[in-house]
Amino acid sequence: MCIGRFWASWCGPCRHENPNVVAAYNKFKDKGFTVLGISLDGGTTKTTKEAWKKAVENDKLTWTHVSDLQGWTNEVALMYGIHSIPANFLIDSSGKIVAKDLREEALQTKLQELLGSKTK
Repeated sequence: MCIGRFWASWCGPCRHENPNVVAAYNKFKDKGFTVLGISLDGGTTKTTKEAWKKAVENDKLTWTHVSDLQGWTNEVALMYGIHSIPANFLIDSSGKIVAKDLREEALQTKLQELLGSKTK
């Protein structure tokens, strides 16, 4: 189970949501849950690789992160039709999107439904 999470260091709502994603990750990572952070920094946003990496560090985002530093023209964001962030897609082990744009407690509720309540 993975969540593909589109976000950026300059995005206030993204940064506000980060603690919720960290909590879900820490609660469910031992049950096979992970996060892939896709950054929309760079490009016309004029944010830098350094700003992106600093946000990852400051917000304690310990999962895998990728960015082509192309901002809104990021190839994957275009493929998924991302027009606003934060945006996320919860993907099961077969590659099927099972939910999208889950925020706050809705993310943990869905993960508990899919992965069970037993944790670490």
